[in-house]
Amino acid sequence: MRSKNGLDATDIRILSAVQKHGQLSKTKLAEIVNLSPTPCWARLNRLRAAGFIRGYHADIALEHVVDVTRVIVTIALTHHRKADFDRFERHVRTIDAITNCVATGGGTDYILTVVVPNLAAFQELMDELLAAELSIDRYVTHFATRLVKAEQPNLATLVGRGGR
Repeated sequence: MRSKNGLDATDIRILSAVQKHGQLSKTKLAEIVNLSPTPCWARLNRLRAAGFIRGYHADIALEHVVDVTRVIVTIALTHHRKADFDRFERHVRTIDAITNCVATGGGTDYILTVVVPNLAAFQELMDELLAAELSIDRYVTHFATRLVKAEQPNLATLVGRGGR
């Protein structure tokens, strides 16, 4: 079975393995995927070259390193023109404290996750966003009290259930 992007079951197993474990040795990846090392590595290189793997990242336990304030912010723009959305999204991509931004439908245009050292830093960020003339009509903040779950979706499950 091939997915909508021409990926077969072995490709999905490779992507799932690197999603779960990050960078692996050729031998370990081949063992997990149940394929001999050389063809497994060739497939991995093909998947990298095709842009299926954006990068490898460590999942740092921030709470063990530093105290942070995590804020979920919903934002509605004044106007719903493509230029307004493009300007807002370009600006958001430049701000390190915004760790996640999702465009949504309905009464809210965007949902942001902001991670900052403290409440004062969050307010400074919001003041800068409002001053940047991004056509923000209103925003609502939700202060996170604890992070319950933050993971990537299970790729094999998504593909297996037809959620392509």
